[in-house]
Amino acid sequence: MNIIRNTVLLVLLVGLFIKTFGQQSDLEKGRVEAYRLEVTYNKTTHLIFPVAIRYADLGSEFLTAGIAEDAQNVLRVKAAVKDFSEETNFSVITKDGQFYNFNVTYNGYPQTLNYDLLKMQQEGERVEQKNVQFEELGFNPPSLTETVMKTIYQQDKRYIRHIGSKSYGVQFILKGIFVHNGKFYFHTEVKNKSNVPYLIDYCTFKIVDKQVGKRTVSQEKQLAPLREYPMMEIVSDESSASNVVLLDQFTISDDQVLKIGLYEKNGGRNQVLEIENSDLVNAKSVSDMKIKISQ
Repeated sequence: MNIIRNTVLLVLLVGLFIKTFGQQSDLEKGRVEAYRLEVTYNKTTHLIFPVAIRYADLGSEFLTAGIAEDAQNVLRVKAAVKDFSEETNFSVITKDGQFYNFNVTYNGYPQTLNYDLLKMQQEGERVEQKNVQFEELGFNPPSLTETVMKTIYQQDKRYIRHIGSKSYGVQFILKGIFVHNGKFYFHTEVKNKSNVPYLIDYCTFKIVDKQVGKRTVSQEKQLAPLREYPMMEIVSDESSASNVVLLDQFTISDDQVLKIGLYEKNGGRNQVLEIENSDLVNAKSVSDMKIKISQ
């Protein structure tokens, strides 16, 4: 009986080992390789990412880090404690959904202080994981959204020709509305034919009533853009610039319009576009454009 009991126990242990080993092997397949990084106390290390940083998390109090205010794709990292001996780590998620992991050790005299992640990926033929999902994008992977926005911007085609605003040498036009996976992509352009640069303060998207009587309270709803590519801050004299803005999909009633307001910083050359519901429902499908989308 003891022999049988021991044999059964051995079989169970072997089965458990095989199952555990199999699970570990499956996890190994999804492992995210870490970059090796050395930091020091008296000098700052800078990491330049291909796109803006969305999230950063430090593994311990041995490190201190911050995103550069005027360069959202640059992360400053340095040792918060001198001569720490244990290895630590930190992780970064960029706005295109890529995940980066770094294992960090202390070195009083590191050979390298500045790193270009895009160049490192190209030279090492390394592709980062693109599995991070952002709540505001729903089921759309950030990499897909970025590809669609860049393609619309680079193709730079105008198929809407009846929506525009013009004053004081500045023209604001809607070039196209695109729709994909529950999101709208608004392609706009600013043409500055004056000798004075056009500094953009902010841009608004509002749903408002078409006509409001003297005794009627105006109803309006402001929509929050989810993404913008590229950031448009200034249009130099005698030049033009365009961008693509991402919003959640919506429709409006026949007695409403969508107003896109563009406001000049320290100036009065403000522009307003009015979009009807018919323009929204006739938005161009991204699928019809045959855009090459990388998941």
